[in-house]
Amino acid sequence: MEIARRSSAPLLLLLLAFLYSLLLQRPVFAARKAYVVYLGEHSRGSGSVSSWEASKRATESHYELLGSVLEDREKVQDAIFYSYTHNVNGFAAYLEEQEALKISTYPGVVSVFPNRGYKLHTTRSWEFLGLERDGRVPKQSPWRKARFGEDTIIANLDSGVWPEAQSFKDDGLGPIPSKWKGICQNDFDESFSCNRKLIGARYFNKGYEALVGPLNATFKSPRDYDGHGTHTLSTAGGGFVPSANIFGYGNGTAKGGSPRARVAAYKVCWPPVNGSECFDADILAAFDAAIRDGVDVISVSLGGDPVGYFQDGLAIGSFHAVKKGITVVSSAGNSGPKLATVSNLSPWMFTVGASTMDRQFPSFIVFDDKRIKGESLSPKGLPGKRLHPLISSAEAKLVNASARQARLCYLGSLDPSKVKGKIVVCLRGITARVEKGEAVHQAGGIGMVLANDVDDGNEIVADAHVLPATHITYSDGLTLFSYLRSTKSPLGHITRPKTKLGAKPAPFMAAFSSKGPNTITPEILKPDVTAPGVSVLAAYSGAVGPTGLVFDGRRVAFNAESGTSMSCPHISGVAGLLKTLHPDWSPAAIKSAIMTTARTRDNMKEPMLNSSFNKATPFGYGSGHVRPNRAMDPGLVYDMTTTDYLGFLCSLGYTTAQLAMFNGEPYACPSTPLHISDLNYPSITIPDLQSSTKVARVVKNVGPPGTYAVRVVEPRGVSVTVSPASLTFEKVGEEKRFEVTVGIKEGKTDGGGYVFGGLVWSDGKHDVRSPLVVKRSGSS
Repeated sequence: MEIARRSSAPLLLLLLAFLYSLLLQRPVFAARKAYVVYLGEHSRGSGSVSSWEASKRATESHYELLGSVLEDREKVQDAIFYSYTHNVNGFAAYLEEQEALKISTYPGVVSVFPNRGYKLHTTRSWEFLGLERDGRVPKQSPWRKARFGEDTIIANLDSGVWPEAQSFKDDGLGPIPSKWKGICQNDFDESFSCNRKLIGARYFNKGYEALVGPLNATFKSPRDYDGHGTHTLSTAGGGFVPSANIFGYGNGTAKGGSPRARVAAYKVCWPPVNGSECFDADILAAFDAAIRDGVDVISVSLGGDPVGYFQDGLAIGSFHAVKKGITVVSSAGNSGPKLATVSNLSPWMFTVGASTMDRQFPSFIVFDDKRIKGESLSPKGLPGKRLHPLISSAEAKLVNASARQARLCYLGSLDPSKVKGKIVVCLRGITARVEKGEAVHQAGGIGMVLANDVDDGNEIVADAHVLPATHITYSDGLTLFSYLRSTKSPLGHITRPKTKLGAKPAPFMAAFSSKGPNTITPEILKPDVTAPGVSVLAAYSGAVGPTGLVFDGRRVAFNAESGTSMSCPHISGVAGLLKTLHPDWSPAAIKSAIMTTARTRDNMKEPMLNSSFNKATPFGYGSGHVRPNRAMDPGLVYDMTTTDYLGFLCSLGYTTAQLAMFNGEPYACPSTPLHISDLNYPSITIPDLQSSTKVARVVKNVGPPGTYAVRVVEPRGVSVTVSPASLTFEKVGEEKRFEVTVGIKEGKTDGGGYVFGGLVWSDGKHDVRSPLVVKRSGSS
């Protein structure tokens, strides 16, 4: 593999500039914080006014509104740092708390909320998704029918892009689609350029600047200095790149989910401050621009703690995008395996968990008479087969370090006199996995074994360690630690990693993948689906090493990363394919097609497992693991429009006045409120079943005429009947309604918690599957 040999100067300059910016303050706003004042959607009237004039008028109206609060025109000019003037209506400004409360009561204001921070969802590979093992595309592949997503425009809200990456070459592509209205923003970075593949890039940093103070020109570029944005964008829409690998591992032809799509980068994420990298004010500005620019899919590999939908910049921005026919795909978060940790909860967003694939990078730790398999992307193993001394990091503690720091291999926690020339066994957790290897390396160790804790179970990750290393499961770690405790002079050897295909079982859920239930609206199952998110190989930035840490001077063209950040763009790419193949499908239809064709069994034809190798549930995988080829011909879809989402919000208590502004045109909540469980979602969740309840759904035929019969897998202790039990369709676009009656079985009133089942509509060719999630009222 070709290693990009670029200086680390850009990264160092960025870090220095960031540290400098933290020293600067805005004294005039010392008592104020940044807020977003959200006014709904712009109403453009008859359309006789030019877009420039409309934007100008919108900006003036924002200044007028804030002026009525601050009563000082000069203060208003200094306070507002964003005006959202295209689709999203509102502004971001420096306000005191009392000023924010006052303006929130004004007519025409939907909500006012702080400039909240979000995290990128990577844990700091590539899946075949329809390719054969040698990278060739089968002649009958649906990918060819979908033209590999040709001329679909996929936007990525992330940390920017490395435009020189091979995945963004424009060889063989025609002119940029005429619908594209965006720009290549390189006003402070002339080295940054776009082409017919990477057709646009922008950066948004004013919300970030509101927190850290004035920024210099280093921050005024869409260039990716940490690798995350390049990795996710190339996963979604990167072109074909032969001989892609990292240190020779995983060698093959890399491609994104929509390899002939056009891509655009919207940089909204920056070096972390107080644990956050991306902020509401910038995210809303990016959504507003992307909608205007003419994109088809927006991929968002970031998230924050769940809040109300009108206090959430991601939920607001994505609603306006979906209303314009743009599919928005987001990551579920990396706070698993605990329940109720999933983020990005609105029903109009497509939320993705992370699971493994059937490729591994095995590296063995050999000791005693045992040979335990781990995974690694270390450039080399230990030489020969000679055994070396083994030591637990806890036994190698430096005098002034705590026992916990030593167990977790913090930098500076290990005693060189105890570590030199040895393989050190470290415990996973808290600090970066690759940083633990650097701690061993700095102390003179020659290798590292990284052992999981109980929460991480069997999930192991292949990382580009700085020394020979391997990552092993929790149970295997117990075996190794037992050997260390029982042996006076333990010895071992770490083998060089290899690439292995066909690993079993696969897929299974990643331990880090956030889980349901939905903490804002439990009637909506989240995540929606799962996709590959462990050791995903994709393009990378030339400004940073594969570990993403300052001490790593290596440079790679492709890197393996893990997180729901990596699974999200898999779905974005598939959505791009479906948009090309079915340009008339709504975002809801695209989501439904992917959800109802997903699988819940692994490659051993057994139910999918979690990282502890126990049976996984829809709270982990949603509807299941994506199957792109099946999604192209789903048979039936559960479709929705803006009206459905507004009815959903009515049922949550939002007012007609709020929703009319949100919608940008008159709207009245229905006289009979929608029951939330009746939202036409592709999954069914009943979080408070008392004795018996009914939910309704409507399916639309998107395939040939036919008759579908239903079959049901009842949740434990729950009765389920569907009426009618069969549906006959005579033409494309025809819709049929059915009801599902769910009750508690007689004598089955004990037990508690959620139980899981499903229903499937089948015509013999298409299986249209929906998970069924039920919790009896009052159970814990």
